[in-house]
Amino acid sequence: MSPSIRRLVLDVMKPQDPDILELAAVTGDCPGVDGVNVVLVETDRDVQNLKLTIEGDGIDADALEESVTDLGGTVHSIDQVVCGDRVVEQIETPQDR
Repeated sequence: MSPSIRRLVLDVMKPQDPDILELAAVTGDCPGVDGVNVVLVETDRDVQNLKLTIEGDGIDADALEESVTDLGGTVHSIDQVVCGDRVVEQIETPQDR
């Protein structure tokens, strides 16, 4: 059994409709999700680019991606994954400067 997913940060592109309120509500109802933060990164006439930060205990990544797809969106990339018994925050190293 693989370790439990506790945080996912996703780069998502979606059409203007539905709005981000609906996207947040739908993804927030996915199995294992305790909370969702949706940030509008960029918008144009047809689409919106969003950053989704999802936290929970045992997030079902497949169900989460399916819910985004069902709303007409696409997961462009998974930008962060945190797994295990606790959340480990990223630390700054000399390479980050």
